[in-house]
Amino acid sequence: MTPPQKKLHLAVIGLGLIGGSFALALRRAGYVRHISGFDTDAEQAQQAVELGVIDQACTDIAATVAEAALILIAVPVGAIRQVFSEINGHLLPTALVMDAGSTKGSVIADFHAACADHIHQFIPAHPIAGIETSGVAAASADLYKNRTVILTPTGQQTNAALQHAQAAWQACGARTEHMQAEQHDVILATTSHLPHLLAFNLMQVLHGQHHQAELKACAGGGLRDFRRIAGSDPVMWRDIALANHTALCASLRAYINGLEQLATELDAGDDSALHQRFTQAQSLYRQLN
Repeated sequence: MTPPQKKLHLAVIGLGLIGGSFALALRRAGYVRHISGFDTDAEQAQQAVELGVIDQACTDIAATVAEAALILIAVPVGAIRQVFSEINGHLLPTALVMDAGSTKGSVIADFHAACADHIHQFIPAHPIAGIETSGVAAASADLYKNRTVILTPTGQQTNAALQHAQAAWQACGARTEHMQAEQHDVILATTSHLPHLLAFNLMQVLHGQHHQAELKACAGGGLRDFRRIAGSDPVMWRDIALANHTALCASLRAYINGLEQLATELDAGDDSALHQRFTQAQSLYRQLN
């Protein structure tokens, strides 16, 4: 990806894994000349400076974005409306604003409510690139390489804003796809949000039945693979679950129905039904790979 002729001032609100990795990737690509950042955790912001993730840690959001041509908001979706309120009226007329939230319908509604005068500058985005560790120390310039970033344009954005969003993520090494916000939320409820809820719940079930020493001694590869995402940020996932509750509850209830059918087959000793179920699941797994 060829960097812009004039390097940009980037502002990052939320200096964790996602925001920090975006900054590092664009710095390495030669896309930006200066990076300002803000985090509610002052120690995290200072660490971002020390690690070379940002150039300047600001003490308030308005100052962070005031001179920026490109802004990424990478905070939990439950906190994003307040950030939108604080950037309102402080943006350059040509600045591009993106979020990185895992839900899109709620984020677009929050932007309309808090920052409607800038809706033409806003491109909602969701990088499918998270890992179970968090914090700026985990940030990597390679996080988005060969990953997909879903853009859900509102229909009110300028063409320049959409082109800029695509170029910025491609400079990070990512592929961009467009999707309607409602479709995004339904799909992600099943492919991302539901697995996290299942992992969190599994850990609670295991804790209620066994001592920690027994769990460690008996944990095999299957448990390690399944429980990995239970190490994800609880605040972030609480906010995602609440923001996408309609689609997520539908996915969760479908999963519960499947478990009840499985329990019935087990109680009945129905080897044919179990074999058919497991064979079908294996086939679907191979198709996804």
